[in-house]
Amino acid sequence: MSDTVLKVDSFLNHQVDTKLALAIGQEFKRIFADKTITKVLTIEASGIQFAMAAGIALDVPFVYAKKKKAVTLSESVYSAPVHSFTRQETYQVSISQKYLGPDDKVLIVDDFLATGAALVGLVDIVRESGAELAGVGCVIEKSFQEGRGLLAAKGVRVHSLARIASMSPGHVDFIEDEELAQV
Repeated sequence: MSDTVLKVDSFLNHQVDTKLALAIGQEFKRIFADKTITKVLTIEASGIQFAMAAGIALDVPFVYAKKKKAVTLSESVYSAPVHSFTRQETYQVSISQKYLGPDDKVLIVDDFLATGAALVGLVDIVRESGAELAGVGCVIEKSFQEGRGLLAAKGVRVHSLARIASMSPGHVDFIEDEELAQV
């Protein structure tokens, strides 16, 4: 749609291609096979289907950070502020402490990596919980934005299934496999 907005709502984040979502879960399982993951973590809402697919593939539960604290969430929580570029809002996301702790090895999964705000918030929550962070898996990364750099500065392993070098209305340039080896 523009040099920063990619519309993928026909198959990824409004209407979901379920076979593709399950294949994405299997791919994250393959990529992070060297880790013994005990939980998959995401943030509501667009990452839920991919975190669930990864959880199914890994045979572990998935947990999602809530953007609004529900009345049923009365126990202690981990929380972090997260700014949504898409919605232009800042949320205080939270996860119950009973679902994430020091015995967990966590894979964070999300649909997009762009500015990195949501993923940095989730990394902070994982670290606050004492859990070990196995890495971050993203379906699509806008590599021309700062998200990967912010995560790298925190020492986070990131793997994105599709990396975009640049965009303009009607056109997307991807980083090819050969280029990835040099990045």
